[in-house]
Amino acid sequence: MTGINTQQAALQQAVTMAETRSRRKMMERIWLIILQLFLTALLISFLVPALWMVSSSLKASTEVFAHPIVWIPEKPQWHNFVRVFEILPFGRFAWNSFLVVLFAVVGTLFSSILTGYSFARLRWPGRDFFFGILIATLMLPEVITLVPRFILFRTLGWIDTLLPLTVPFWFGTTPWTPLYIFLMRQFFRGIPMELEEAALIDGASRLRILIQILIPLSKPVIATVIVFAMLQHYTDFMNPLIYISSLDNWTLALGIAGLNADESFRASWELVFAAGTLMTLPVVVLFIFAQRYFVQGITMTGFGGR
Repeated sequence: MTGINTQQAALQQAVTMAETRSRRKMMERIWLIILQLFLTALLISFLVPALWMVSSSLKASTEVFAHPIVWIPEKPQWHNFVRVFEILPFGRFAWNSFLVVLFAVVGTLFSSILTGYSFARLRWPGRDFFFGILIATLMLPEVITLVPRFILFRTLGWIDTLLPLTVPFWFGTTPWTPLYIFLMRQFFRGIPMELEEAALIDGASRLRILIQILIPLSKPVIATVIVFAMLQHYTDFMNPLIYISSLDNWTLALGIAGLNADESFRASWELVFAAGTLMTLPVVVLFIFAQRYFVQGITMTGFGGR
């Protein structure tokens, strides 16, 4: 009789545990559905302005601010994109932006990789102290160094050239570079030191170790820096506005602002949206191709020193 009662108790306990697991799984599913609905609504709220910009770039002037909102133009005005290049030399602006982004991003990678490697893998007096000072500069607003930089570039004769927008990034002297150095340092610290020690025993130099071992292993963080730096330089408006005056040296950011400020085209918002859509496309394409490395780089930079 005791054995039967024990079996019944065990059976009842098993049934209770199964019901508990079932309820837990049900609650997890409900919570997952709620979370997905919330994230979907959040995504839509972020996408609405971009979708409205793309839609408005294909509208006629009378449809841009129509009420209620016209999401799908009755007759898509594809010639809006052509008129953008007819009004202002946007081809020239795009070339200037390409040059700025190319040389500034390469310079950012060069300075951040070398400096991050020094802070992560080399031992020298005051290393941690200077790294703390470097990180502290992230809290300084960029406008604090604006006047000294302008005086320096004016003295060098660089005003109204692309040099102020590219050269400083090769030396890590800009307000944004400490962030990239920090990302590089954290990632380098996560790479096992035994790889470098084995290469040193085999007679490899520090530079060869960096180029042939560490950089190939650092593709995720390099992709992250490239995406951040490209967005920073591609969309930068304040620095080109300060250092560039002639139309031939304008970047795309200045071109769109000039299109918006022109009295003769102030009512032609469809052209402004068309220019904005054209400027956004390269960024979207870049992120589509680099998103895997980008997410991986952001995730792995948190494991420095493991």
